[in-house]
Amino acid sequence: MQVAFIPFVILGIALLCCGGLVIAIYNSLITVRNNVEKAFNNIDVVLQQRNDELTKLLDTVKGYMTHEKELLSKITELRTGYVKASDLAGKIQIENQMGKLLERLHMVWEQYPDLKAVQSFLHLQGRVSAVEEKIADYRETFNDAVNIYNIQIERFPDLLLARVMNFQRHTFLDVPEEKKEDVKMQFA
Repeated sequence: MQVAFIPFVILGIALLCCGGLVIAIYNSLITVRNNVEKAFNNIDVVLQQRNDELTKLLDTVKGYMTHEKELLSKITELRTGYVKASDLAGKIQIENQMGKLLERLHMVWEQYPDLKAVQSFLHLQGRVSAVEEKIADYRETFNDAVNIYNIQIERFPDLLLARVMNFQRHTFLDVPEEKKEDVKMQFA
């Protein structure tokens, strides 16, 4: 009679082990997903700070940059779109576009020597640059979290549960092409 219970005991132990494995995988997937969200929320805070600084900066330079209305309106449009974007992918796409436009804006500023003499402009430009450095640091942290997450949801046996739970790959924050190019140094 005791022999009849042995298969049930073995089956029970196997089910407990499988259940424990599923719980461990699920908890691990949730942890890496939350790390991605936390990393993006950190970026989101700094991007909002950048938007605030850009608003002040653009208000300062509007009178000087009469020929750049299209660029200024596009930046304003992207800032508004970022605030309205509800999903992570949409915000990432807008942030990538904003990075490219800010590179253009910095080049445009170089064309206005009178603007460089305005103390409030210089102060605000310094603050925007400091925020850009923070964004670069947080972008690296975010991309690291995305990389860990993407690897985990594609790794066996995690991928089995990730597919059932509909875990999707996340997109990296891009570095604008202009920042990837070599800096050309010119000496007089």
